[in-house]
Amino acid sequence: MKKNLAALVIHGIGRQRPDFADQLIDGVSTQLEKIGTDPEQVAWQPVFWDDILRPAQNAYLQAAYDSTDLRARRLRTLLLSALGDAVGYRQLPSGGRRGGEETRTYNRVHTRVRQSMATLYKDQLSNRAVPLVVLAHSFGGHILSNYIWDSQRRPDRRLSPFERMNWLTGFITFGCNIPLFTFACSKVQPIRFPPPRLPARLKGDARWLNYFDPDDVLGWPLKPINAAYASVVHRDELINVGGPISGWTPASHLAYWADRRFARRVATFLDTLL
Repeated sequence: MKKNLAALVIHGIGRQRPDFADQLIDGVSTQLEKIGTDPEQVAWQPVFWDDILRPAQNAYLQAAYDSTDLRARRLRTLLLSALGDAVGYRQLPSGGRRGGEETRTYNRVHTRVRQSMATLYKDQLSNRAVPLVVLAHSFGGHILSNYIWDSQRRPDRRLSPFERMNWLTGFITFGCNIPLFTFACSKVQPIRFPPPRLPARLKGDARWLNYFDPDDVLGWPLKPINAAYASVVHRDELINVGGPISGWTPASHLAYWADRRFARRVATFLDTLL
């Protein structure tokens, strides 16, 4: 089946499995079928990066629990994973000492994104460029925003225009916490969206859509960051995700993946590009 659309999916902080995106992919495919669009037209590619930081975190947790009688271990494990991912990934400030573990981790995560883009382009699309939609959950939105920023400011000419994100037609962030990483910046600028080199025929349909549940304390609107973000984010949209219990609590942060309502909105947008 010829692929007419590419979708890259990245997870956020916390413990993840390589099959993290399966429920979302299945849900969106089902909704596309209901619309009357063949879901086989979409080439899906997950970006799994949790294994990069997990070994060091697990080693510390085991040593800490073996040596000390700590309470609330489940919550401690969750917080260490979430905060450890965010702190471990961060890039050194401009002018800072390069070559440290922080910079290496930033580059290792971005290498994983680049490898996933290569798999998508070369293996699934047979080196054929098609409109690209990125779906990024939670901290994954911050990672992809950084990756796209780097690609736009320092493009790697060894990569194809598709792999350099020039065909980015949709950016769907959900449970996104990009605002939390802007407060230390003297000048906050978003990525250029639509990308300057996006084919003209696609620019009219390009959208940055940001979804967040009102009970998700890690999901935030992006337009209030500043006027620049307000101009590139097409829509901040509230959505209720999760079941009768989780949907009314902060646990809604993890509920987007299996939520039929969210899958329907994603499918509706993908259908406009197909």
